[in-house]
Parts: sequence; structure tokens; C-alpha cells
Amino acid sequence: MNKVKSEQVEPKAEANVPNEARKQSVAVRFAGFFNVFALFDRRRVIAFMPFAFFLFMLALIYIGNSYYAEKSVREIDKVGREIKELHSEFITTKSELMSRSKLTEVARSIQVKGIRESTEAPRKIVVQAGKD
Repeated sequence: MNKVKSEQVEPKAEANVPNEARKQSVAVRFAGFFNVFALFDRRRVIAFMPFAFFLFMLALIYIGNSYYAEKSVREIDKVGREIKELHSEFITTKSELMSRSKLTEVARSIQVKGIRESTEAPRKIVVQAGKD
């Protein structure tokens, strides 16, 4: 038992290191684990450029397509409202034509010009075939 008491446990070296140095070493270890900085060498960046330009062009096409779709939706809505307006104008004009083409309305409008409605019944005109 005395033997255990006499042995002193020496503190570890990490315990004496301040917290900032410990955090930095964790960050360095994290970067080293994922090897982030090795991804950005000149050769790989140049090899990645065509793909990056392709993604950029896809993004531009996507944005342009969304603007075109919104413009089309607005145009469709505008045409729909115009169709409703023209349909109501058609119904109004049709009902006005129906009321003006009634026999009494026609007779009233031509009386102003001096033309009267005929009171005689219509006669059938018979043409004999063979006489010139």
C-alpha cells in the first residue's frame, strides 16, 4: 500500500496546454482528416471548370424558364379576362339584335321612312314553263 501512495501520477502534457491551443489542434486535425486543402490544387480547379460552367448555364436556363413561365401565366390570365369581357359583350349584342329584329320593332323603325307593313296576304306567283 505504501508503494501506491509513494508513486505520484505525473500530469499529462495535454492538461497543461491552454484551451485555445487545444481547439486549434482540433481544427487542424479536422481539416487534415477531410483533407480540404488538397481539393483546391490548380489541376483540379481547371478540370472542374467545364462542369462549373455547365452548372452556371443550367442555372441561367432555369431562371429564364421561370421568368418565361410567369410571363405566360400572366398573359393567359389577361387573355382569360379579355375572353370573359368579349363573351359578355357578345351576349349583350345578341340580345339587342333579337329585340331589334322583332316584327313590331322592324315595323316601327321603317314607319319613320314612310314604308308601311303590308296588310294583304302574300300571293303565289306561278310561272308556266314552256312560254318564252
